[in-house]
Amino acid sequence: MVQKKPYRLVLMDLQMPEMDGYTASMEIRKLPDVRYQRLPIIALTAAVMSEVKDEMILAGMNDFLAKPFNPDELYSKICHYNNL
Repeated sequence: MVQKKPYRLVLMDLQMPEMDGYTASMEIRKLPDVRYQRLPIIALTAAVMSEVKDEMILAGMNDFLAKPFNPDELYSKICHYNNL
């Protein structure tokens, strides 16, 4: 999807049916255009254990939100990454 439209930010669910969010993020980061390396990716997850956070960073994600998330926190993160 990121190749079809120039998104400014991606909200990535970690548990998707065909490809998990870790793999999808790594695939985005492998794309040749530099915009894919700079594209903010925010993980949406029900798990917040430290090893999950480390795995998200290793997969190329910039940040995360724990589900259920607070709408104000989501808005704050969107604003933060859109101002970079």
